[in-house]
Amino acid sequence: MIKLNKKNIPEWVAGLVISAVVYGALFYGNSWLTTDLTYSAEVSWIYLPAGLRLFLTLIFGLPGAIGIALASFLISYFSEFPYDLTTCIGIGLISGFAPYLARFFILTNVRLGPDLGNLSLPKLVACVLIYALLSSGLHQLWFAVRGLAEAGTVNHFLVMFIGDVAGTLLLIAVVKYGLDLLRSRKIF
Repeated sequence: MIKLNKKNIPEWVAGLVISAVVYGALFYGNSWLTTDLTYSAEVSWIYLPAGLRLFLTLIFGLPGAIGIALASFLISYFSEFPYDLTTCIGIGLISGFAPYLARFFILTNVRLGPDLGNLSLPKLVACVLIYALLSSGLHQLWFAVRGLAEAGTVNHFLVMFIGDVAGTLLLIAVVKYGLDLLRSRKIF
């Protein structure tokens, strides 16, 4: 996690910018790849950016959360909910800070080190499930508060939870396969 002080402002800003750009790019890539797997607006059966949200906040901490929140706000504002500033701010904050809240919970209760050095499969599964519960629960609560059609129902929560878990596990598998491929070719 990057703590902000005068010496590391460039590092902090880099974490924020990297998080915003990479999250935005994967959001649109996921939309293109999983068009037929969309359950409703903002709810998909496979949501690859969920895994990225978790990892960006585990790696960058607060700058990652802010970058995701900013990108998610802009995506919502310029696509699904144009001109509904309150809804878009809420979506952005939940998108960025649900994984950050999960990170805090994980670091204190699952005993995962801040450098992720002791990350194991059981701890990774706990991270994914805690994050998916928080993210899908908070999103659906916000959608219900904002009165969005059919949002906040058990079906929407379950689909979003499944999509977050499936997307996170799929993203982890792709990253692991890519790293293994690079190592086998001695590129990395």
